[in-house]
Amino acid sequence: MSDSLQAAVDQAQEQLDAHTVEIVRWHFSDDTGCPFWLEKKGELNFDPLTEIKCFADLDKFPDFEDEWLRGGPVRRWVPKGLAHEPVYVFETGGTTGVPKSRIAMEDFRTDYSNFSDTLPDEYFPPGSNWLMLGPSGPRRLRLAVEHLAQHRGGICFCIDLDPRWVIKLIKKGWMDHLEEYKKHCIDQAVTILTAGHDVKCMFGTPKLIEQLCLELENRGTSLAECGITGIFSGGTEFTPQWTKFCVEELFGGPPEESGIYMTPTYGNTLMGLACSEPVTKENKYKITYHAPQPRAVLQVVDFDDTDRVVGYGETGRSKLTTLTKEFFVPGFLERDEGEREPACEQYPWDGISGVRPFSKLAGGTTVGVY
Repeated sequence: MSDSLQAAVDQAQEQLDAHTVEIVRWHFSDDTGCPFWLEKKGELNFDPLTEIKCFADLDKFPDFEDEWLRGGPVRRWVPKGLAHEPVYVFETGGTTGVPKSRIAMEDFRTDYSNFSDTLPDEYFPPGSNWLMLGPSGPRRLRLAVEHLAQHRGGICFCIDLDPRWVIKLIKKGWMDHLEEYKKHCIDQAVTILTAGHDVKCMFGTPKLIEQLCLELENRGTSLAECGITGIFSGGTEFTPQWTKFCVEELFGGPPEESGIYMTPTYGNTLMGLACSEPVTKENKYKITYHAPQPRAVLQVVDFDDTDRVVGYGETGRSKLTTLTKEFFVPGFLERDEGEREPACEQYPWDGISGVRPFSKLAGGTTVGVY
């Protein structure tokens, strides 16, 4: 590691430690705190207000149980210090049982405004309109992409897509229905792209981007001919193999040849959005994500000892900590695994590559549109 990178890593760690103390104090103070955490404080064997002095001290908290996010009352998650703000609620999953939910006020806007700063204006021209080709309904993503478009001076066109219905179709084995529903979604996207709305940028899940490209090809056109120059995508289906196929076969080459730039992302309702290092043919389309520190932290931990971060290049489970004034979640074990990656100049903290469904759960995971 170069001296300049080491200095950046040290500075990022100091910032994270200070931010951690600030957020914990906010959520556990009687005047600003979150009712859920104020109640939990009595069950802890330590005082968060005095004993959390750095990020590593968050290991003092017990494992976060995702069942805590299922069911209500949802206002137990609204901090007293933000009780006067309008509240959104976003849901995850929900194919079976009660979905996990989280409250939000401005976090999704902040996350995507920060993400906007990483997009090259050459391919994501300010003022351009966007297509949102992804899940709608009670999900953060639709409003987040719409904000991203507006933040960059454009207008967002959205489609109707219910991923819960997609997953039910898969589980029931109704593949004909699934194909018709996928066609229904792609038809909506094609209608928007060919209606003269001057859409240049888009979000899409990998499966839907591929299907859209193939459908446009069937109609004698392409994304480039429809005016698309910038794409961001995300999901565990975003693999180096798919990226290579997408760039070289569906787009017609790298950005300098095809005119289309695509950046992968890894995000969810709890974390926000993790950006990737540049993905190129030269690095064999390897995809490495870095969380938006200090607002969220991703660690790659041992499968059995989840307080132990694995070595660089080693495989482990993804462990997420969310640190904003709206939402505090220490050590949430994700349903993903991957390899720990070192810091880089652009993101001077750990990353994760090879993200895929957690192997011990993968057999029971239905990916659906993602």
